[in-house]
Amino acid sequence: MALSDRKKKILAAVVEEYIRTAEPVGSKTVAQTANLSCSSATIRNELAELAGMGYLEQPHTSAGRVPTPQGYRIYVNELMERQKLSLEETEAINRSLSGKLSELDQLLSSVGSLAASMTNYPAMAIAAPPAATIKRFDLIYIDANTFIIVAMMSNDTVRNKLVHLPVSVGQDMIARLSAVFNANFTGITEDKISPLAIRAAERAVDDTMGLTGVIASFAIEILSEARTAETCVTGANRLLSQPEFQDPAKAHALMSYISDAEHIKELPEVYGEAEDGVKVLIGPENVAEELKDSSVVLASYDMGDNTKGLIGVVGPTRMDYSTVAAKLGLIARALSERLGSGALPPRGLDNKLIIKELKEDSNGQHEQ
Repeated sequence: MALSDRKKKILAAVVEEYIRTAEPVGSKTVAQTANLSCSSATIRNELAELAGMGYLEQPHTSAGRVPTPQGYRIYVNELMERQKLSLEETEAINRSLSGKLSELDQLLSSVGSLAASMTNYPAMAIAAPPAATIKRFDLIYIDANTFIIVAMMSNDTVRNKLVHLPVSVGQDMIARLSAVFNANFTGITEDKISPLAIRAAERAVDDTMGLTGVIASFAIEILSEARTAETCVTGANRLLSQPEFQDPAKAHALMSYISDAEHIKELPEVYGEAEDGVKVLIGPENVAEELKDSSVVLASYDMGDNTKGLIGVVGPTRMDYSTVAAKLGLIARALSERLGSGALPPRGLDNKLIIKELKEDSNGQHEQ
């Protein structure tokens, strides 16, 4: 059912007032802020209908209304005004980024700290390398029980592994395996190295010793490692300033979640997904149970050298989405302009994912 203009104005008034105060919003407040030419009784009826439609809820019988995740979603998609930052705010972002982009870890720390300070929410900065492939396999025969796998990667790195066998194998078998892997397993991502493809390769070389599986497992391992992102989480303790996280157990659960490397990797890829490069996930839209009462705003940027970056914040569903989206979008655009030409060739992204927790000292400065 489509919302009438009046319902839209009332819903927007409730969302914006609740964002501002963190208190349930009543009909009297809506009448004062929504600029409607109707009675309080009409507003109460409209509030009740919006609640019946699932956009609002009433925490207590005598209380006003608060938005539901569905209400926040329609607000973000249709009702909120797209905020434009002031010249001063824009210049402040550019100054903060200037001169801090020489190293990847320094970049992520600076970007995360900037996003956290500008939004007052915990921030996550991520550098995600493109999916790597293997350009060439070289299998080097040592003796009947030993050979070396050498893989040349598309990101210009070389990986190798010494394989010791409990059985004897001939040099001709190693040569056939090398030919099959170069013909069928180069230029593909790890998800394409399927059990079906491995079995087909085994049949092609008449492998009854499991050598194909050993080589394929190594290929999957190094392809997985090559696409591992480097991540920086900043300002998790900022959650404590939000009314929704005054409960220490609730705050600790979310802070622990966003500080875990494996969890950060579960954030959705938004590169090129939205017209403005910003994506908003509200409450239950998040994949993890720990984020069901929170919202995540993400913005993507181009780091150059075919590497994508992601900057995001997490906070309560009662988030000032317009302001947060505008600030993250501007940070992302500024980074793309500075880095998109390849000014910062990323190095070391084939190492394990790194989580850095930055803490604020008493003077508001960030320490690693």
